[in-house]
Amino acid sequence: MQPNPDDLNRIQTYQQMVLKYEALDEEIDALLTRFNGATENMPDQEFAHYRRLAYERDETYNQMKELERQILLDDDSADL
Repeated sequence: MQPNPDDLNRIQTYQQMVLKYEALDEEIDALLTRFNGATENMPDQEFAHYRRLAYERDETYNQMKELERQILLDDDSADL
């Protein structure tokens, strides 16, 4: 049985999302480390940058979870 091209695209997209999520998370960690692990220590500009990164990371996470559900649903329906 040949893999469905849509499934392969979803899996590749998912893998890209994971890499993006990890890169954003590392950038957030580095930013927090520069300010002793606390957003309270950040100047306003850095805090705004932190919030943008956190928002983008959260959105990426949500997209990853949606792709996971699609991949699992397609996998479950293929078993029928």
